[in-house]
Amino acid sequence: MRILGMISGTSHDGIDIAIVDFQPDGQALVARLEYADSVPYDGDLRRRLIDALPPAPVGFDVVCELDTRIGQSFGAAAAAALARHAERHADAPVDAVCSHGQTVFHWVADGRAEGTLQIGQPAWIASATGLPVIADVRAADVAAGGQGAPLVPVLDQLLLQGFVADGARAGALNLGGISNVTVCAPGAAPTAWDIGPANALIDAVVTASPDTSDTFDRDGRLARAGAVVPELLEVLLAEPYYALPAPKSSGKELFHLAYVEQALATAGVAPSLPDLVATLTELTAVTVADAVRASGLEVLVASGGGVRNPALMERLAGQLPGVRLLTADDLGIPSDAKEAIAFALIGWATLHGLPANVPSCTGASGPRVLGSLTPAPGRPVPATTTASWPGSLRFQEPDR
Repeated sequence: MRILGMISGTSHDGIDIAIVDFQPDGQALVARLEYADSVPYDGDLRRRLIDALPPAPVGFDVVCELDTRIGQSFGAAAAAALARHAERHADAPVDAVCSHGQTVFHWVADGRAEGTLQIGQPAWIASATGLPVIADVRAADVAAGGQGAPLVPVLDQLLLQGFVADGARAGALNLGGISNVTVCAPGAAPTAWDIGPANALIDAVVTASPDTSDTFDRDGRLARAGAVVPELLEVLLAEPYYALPAPKSSGKELFHLAYVEQALATAGVAPSLPDLVATLTELTAVTVADAVRASGLEVLVASGGGVRNPALMERLAGQLPGVRLLTADDLGIPSDAKEAIAFALIGWATLHGLPANVPSCTGASGPRVLGSLTPAPGRPVPATTTASWPGSLRFQEPDR
């Protein structure tokens, strides 16, 4: 069964896409990545989205517009991916789409997730592709008392099982807008949580700066050109979220541009853009390293856009001298595509009637089949029932 997984994460810079072929092989599930891409948002749409995110007040008219326009963008990106995939795999049609959509609000009160909203109307995706679409994948976990995040542990625990079998405490780190980690150890249930900002605050200050046209710290140049501002870092590290116990989740409802501006006012500093970015990069490295050390990890496998920032990866390695630091690429999985692959796997699970949340990671009261299904006109849903999850996931060499 081939699933097209797609997501726009908290960096809200575009749409990551992965087409994965999942085939059973005895007690294993064999996955082959047949196509991967990242499609930037149209500049105007990205600006409209940024302007609507918390703490900005918006009306339902704006939400309706963005739900439609993002759904149309996802649909166009998926249709283009399917066309390119068909050029190389003419006899291998894709069966369904699993769309995470674009998170615009994650409602957390007193440490509990009360709701979560991902937009990108799936009917537009079904119309553009002619395929059934699984969407709204976080809601079932939240309704079961979970955080609704992270959901990637369903993939992480399978990817890390080789390290765990060798007796190591291993973690999978995602450095997207928000950093999150999945911890797997011999004889223990996996755990996972959102650590804090990875690229979210860096991207926010770079995007807002009149000194550059970039929307992120390209190749870590700004961080490398700057110096950490100790007074500001001290204020940032005093954030109460870091002291909360797992499971926990967060997002741009907390970590946004106004958050940085308030921290600057509290610290009484006005650093240059390079110094500000260097400090925010250090914040990510320190908070991630604190979580890794507290978990006693011996192996850490990183993925997400942050692994393309050499300044961040160097600072992280410097903070963790005793930890074996790898990237998902070292395991044969493109770091940029890992989350899209995870949602392709979630789509496969949903169509097989299998739960894809990991309750020990999200805090849910039990396992849940994730997502709602939007059928494509005139096309049957390729659903089947599988009694249980395969014992292992094996990745074949991805197509290039």
